[in-house]
Amino acid sequence: MTQVSPSLLSADFCHLAREIEMINESAASMLHLDVMDGVFVPNISFGFPVIKDVSNRCKKPLDVHMMIVDPGRYVNAVRDCGATLMNVHYEACTHLDRVIQSIRQAGMRAGVTINPATPVELLTDILDQLDMVLIMSVNPGFAGQKFIRRAVDRTRRLRQMIDERNLKTLIEVDGGVNLDTGRVLVDAGADILVAGNFVFSATDPKAAIAALAAL
Repeated sequence: MTQVSPSLLSADFCHLAREIEMINESAASMLHLDVMDGVFVPNISFGFPVIKDVSNRCKKPLDVHMMIVDPGRYVNAVRDCGATLMNVHYEACTHLDRVIQSIRQAGMRAGVTINPATPVELLTDILDQLDMVLIMSVNPGFAGQKFIRRAVDRTRRLRQMIDERNLKTLIEVDGGVNLDTGRVLVDAGADILVAGNFVFSATDPKAAIAALAAL
């Protein structure tokens, strides 16, 4: 069964409590939260007060994706908001090993995200320290973008790297995920699908989540 992490960025923020309750009742494995600073990515989303309130209501683990400059500064703040997993961008961390160790020492699971133009092979020396790798299948910063097809090959290559070393690192993919793209990503080795518009724009969001989970 595929794990599904609905992206809060596509939710109706005027009815956030209702959206979170839907997630609680759904087949979602976790909830994906995109934190954007308007510098690393050309958009601003939400910060720690929102994450904390979401954590107080959400019964699923929080998958916090830090699309910001120098995310290592905020490890403790993310932990204090109730995050289960903190995901940082390879491209935003000058000292990635140090950041990963800080996340683990804070008691969270550690993930690293790579942008569409970043080769998966650059993670070779850090892969055994990661609980998750997030492959971006769109350029980060906005919801509703078109799926970048080469993400499928990148997922397949990363799966080979993980399997060759008998690691338990999970592969998550974010961007343009629907039933069609989700199917090919799962076939390529993805463990977790992040879905925003496909879930929150659906007539029946819980059914959309269940359909992805069945892939």
